[in-house]
Amino acid sequence: MSRIVLAMSGGVDSSVAAALLCEEGHEVIGVFMRHGEESPVVAPCETGPQAGGTGPLAVPTGGVDHKQGCCSAADAEDGRRVADHLNIPFYALNLEAEFSTIIDYFVDEYTAGRTPNPCVMCNNWIKFGKLFEYAQSIGAEYVATGHYARLETDSGGEVALMRGCDLSKDQSYVLFGVQRELLEQMMLPVGKYQKTQIRNIAHQIGLRVAEKKDSQEICFVPLGKHDAFVRERRKTPSTAGQIVTTDGTVVGEHPGIERFTIGQRRGVGVAMGEPRYVVRIEPDTCQVVLGTREELARDTLTASGTNWLTDPPKGPIRCQVQIRYNSDSVAATVEPLPKNRLRVQFDRPCYGVAPGQAAVCYQDHRVLGGGWID
Repeated sequence: MSRIVLAMSGGVDSSVAAALLCEEGHEVIGVFMRHGEESPVVAPCETGPQAGGTGPLAVPTGGVDHKQGCCSAADAEDGRRVADHLNIPFYALNLEAEFSTIIDYFVDEYTAGRTPNPCVMCNNWIKFGKLFEYAQSIGAEYVATGHYARLETDSGGEVALMRGCDLSKDQSYVLFGVQRELLEQMMLPVGKYQKTQIRNIAHQIGLRVAEKKDSQEICFVPLGKHDAFVRERRKTPSTAGQIVTTDGTVVGEHPGIERFTIGQRRGVGVAMGEPRYVVRIEPDTCQVVLGTREELARDTLTASGTNWLTDPPKGPIRCQVQIRYNSDSVAATVEPLPKNRLRVQFDRPCYGVAPGQAAVCYQDHRVLGGGWID
């Protein structure tokens, strides 16, 4: 059996992942990732072992906060209780510096009128980045998480990233940026289960987190108020400006472009008598442009910073493309472009194509790769 470092968030998915791996006979080491942002109450920690220059580790001994995320002191306490229940070691890894980079990216993207995806960046840089470094330093062969996605070996012997069996919970989209060579060192134990099955397993083995709500917030943003967070952290002047229609008519004002994303309908701050959507954000003028659903439609996009989990295509390919975490994939033709870019031509118009989000390519349920929408 293998030594495995498991990212434990204190939620039901990673907790059951730990139980499943233990049941298979693996040596599981639970790791909680601390981002260093303030929590209402943070408990003291006992010093734990250090390894291979990865920084200080600590074992949380208590504490409560009131934030529904995945990295709070209360979540750390839940993770510790699960580890105690399963009799596995549990450490908190101080990743404040790494999370600071993600926060800077988050603030910069919103300030530029784009819609960031910090969860993808966290997977790329931390869960399947720094956590791999830690795993190597302690002689672990694999890194595991509680993501709803699967890993399968294809006919050519290569490990493929696949959608989770529970398509309503599938998280393969946020894993597209993982380095291809790391797939064979990853484990995704819950991906072959339905969410209801995972909760049932948690009940059967007596885990207190069996009915814990799924995290709905960005872990470092208090109370989900991302626009206030950006304004507080931004080093540049205010991005307040006008709300206009596609014909240039001024219909209102807004406190900052960080409040908006392409495709947004609710909370735009003006009443038009009929549905209007954010169709464009202009960072140079700080204007937010509203239009009809038809004006929101796009049949093409370009993306940069591509990452391929199969051999990169040498020419146009047919596949399905997903443009947001919770959106359906759409049949399209994808063409590779110079400088690590791609172009997508959709078979039918897509709504809410937002610069800064990922365009992820699928062949049936297999993730081929993707890029960041320009």
